[in-house]
Formats: sequence, C-alpha cells, structure tokens
Amino acid sequence: MKDTQGKEIVATFSGSLDQFDLTVNFTLPAQGVTALFGRSGCGKTTVLRCLAGLSRTKTGYLSVKGQIWQDKDRFLPTYKRPVGFVFQEASLFPHLSVGENLVFGQKRASEQARQRTNIISKDNLVELLGLGDLLNRSTHHLSGGERQRVAIGRALLSGPELLLMDEPLAALDRFSKDEIIPYLDRLFKTLDIPMIFVSHDTEEVERLADHMILMDRGKVVSTGSLSEVLSDPALFIAEGPKTSSVIAVEVMSFSEADRITEVRTEGGSLQIPGRQGEIGSKHRISIAANDVSLAREQPSETTILNILPARILDIHLLDGARCNLLLSIGHEDENGARFLARITQRSLRKFDFAIGQNIYAQVKSVSMVGAKS
Repeated sequence: MKDTQGKEIVATFSGSLDQFDLTVNFTLPAQGVTALFGRSGCGKTTVLRCLAGLSRTKTGYLSVKGQIWQDKDRFLPTYKRPVGFVFQEASLFPHLSVGENLVFGQKRASEQARQRTNIISKDNLVELLGLGDLLNRSTHHLSGGERQRVAIGRALLSGPELLLMDEPLAALDRFSKDEIIPYLDRLFKTLDIPMIFVSHDTEEVERLADHMILMDRGKVVSTGSLSEVLSDPALFIAEGPKTSSVIAVEVMSFSEADRITEVRTEGGSLQIPGRQGEIGSKHRISIAANDVSLAREQPSETTILNILPARILDIHLLDGARCNLLLSIGHEDENGARFLARITQRSLRKFDFAIGQNIYAQVKSVSMVGAKS
C-alpha cells in the first residue's frame, strides 16, 4: 500500500493493545482539522498514540504526505516522527517562562524541522495565540486556557508535519473554553499543517473541525467531511438530544432596520438575528434537529423567520417514538445543503412523510459556530 499523491494521511491499525481490540482504517486529506470523535473508551486516544508511534498494533500502516512512517517492514520511532503532541494537561516546564517554554521544542528540533517552522515565525505564532503579554510570565500564573495556548505553540514551534491533540480542552471550564476557541479557530485556518484532535464535545467539533472520524468500540464507524458525518441520520451520533447539523454559509446582506443578517447556502438562504459578519464573509451555522418542524404546505402565519423549501432524502426510525429525517434545502433537486430534523413517529404517520417528498422546514433557531476558511 502506498500513498503516491502525497496529499493524504493513510492509516491502518489492527490488533490488541492492553486488552483493547483496535480495527481502524481511514484516509484523510493532509490539510485542515480532523476530529476523532466517539463515546468514552471507544479507542480515540489509542489511535492518536498509534499515529504518534507511542503504541504499536500487530498490523499497521501509516503514510503522511507520501512518507511511510509504518508498514510491515518498518516502524519509525516516535522521536523520528515529525509530530507535535498536545495532551489534556499542558505539562509546561515550571522552571521556564512562557517564552522559554515556547522555544524549547524549537531548540531540540532537527534542521529540517526548523526549516518547516520558518513557515510561521515565533512572532506570528505568538500573535495568533495572543501570547504577547505573557512571554515573560511564570507558568504558575497562567489560567488553564493560557497554559494550553502555550502548549500548542510549543508543539508547533518544533516544526511538526502533523499536530495531534488529545482532548486539549477537556480540563477547561466553559469560560476557559470560550476564551481559547477563537484563538484556535484563527490558528487552524492560518497554518498549513494537518491536525487531528480527540474530543467528546460536539460544540468543540462543530466550531473547529473540517473532517470527522467517528469511532465506536475500537472501529471506525464513519469518516468524511464534518457536515456529511453530522447529517447522517443512521449514525449513533444522530441519536442524542443535542443532535445538530453544520452548514457552510456566506453573508449576503444586513438589514439595519430589522437587525437581521441574510446568509446564503446551497439551495436557499436563511435569516439570522444580529450582525453576523461582513458581506461576502463565510461562516458555519449549526441547526439543532429538535429546532426543526415540518409542514406539507408553506406556513403563512408564523413568527419563525426561516421557512425553507426542502426535500426528504432519508428517514431513520429511532426508539419507537421518534425519528430523524435527512433534508436538503430546495425543491428543485437534492444538491442543497443537508440537515436533520427530529420529529415523532406519530407526526411521520399523520403527515405521511416519505422519501423524495417536497415539504417545508421551519427552523426555529440558527447558531453561528464560527468562520469558515
């Protein structure tokens, strides 16, 4: 097996590790941010350790941008892999200042790795992570979010070709998460380094990820773009009470009188309260499945802003009472932006909804979840 294009990350890991059976096979684009997502104990961290060379399965293959790191004849040890690894705990050196922590990895990096770090200078990285006022500070006086920003900066200055992060925000409270995510969002969209991060928080994933690997019991259940995986009605991720879909949009206009922003997506447009960005800027929105109601005819008397023509692409029954419907925006074809609606099976029978049917979706609320590169 060989990655000849040099534009992908190809991984296969199979075997038992600490009484845990792993059977994983996936191919990712060697750019953007990938979320490794699944229930606790499904093997997410184990996969991350295999990518870093910290764990080794009986059968394994790993190619990163055309470079073979592992196959049947070789196994590149961790210290030879150009990988940056960020753990749940920042693990900063307490005897060094913030600035000294940042350059520690750079000093130990190989000449080839140092050349890679020239793509982004220390000064630029400090600006992107908002660390300028912290460089001379002791690590003892940093908040949790500040510590993780320093840890990420230190990993990047080592010149990695792949950045791995094991639930980097898990130890932070909600305030600290809200503080650090804008920095990470901006950083990830600036750097041309593939990043894979483990998370169990769907809000983090919606905000930061471009792609998703969904795992369950040591196996990959689904892999693809974030929007594709989140909008699959048959996956277990679509069964929870916070099931939502992510859609890419572009800002079209803003009404000063109504304070309403109009955004466009494939198949139609939506209106969102408040100013949501400059005209032409691209963003992501999240639509919760429970915030979507359906009608066979277009409603005329309603306070809901977004009434979208939609087509039913799939129906998946859940627990005897509820079901997920996969919808695409627009009546003309099935290429519109896709999102999920959660309704009762009683309503499904009452309105006789069927695959291929044109209907109207009333979206009660839309959440902006970040800029889109």
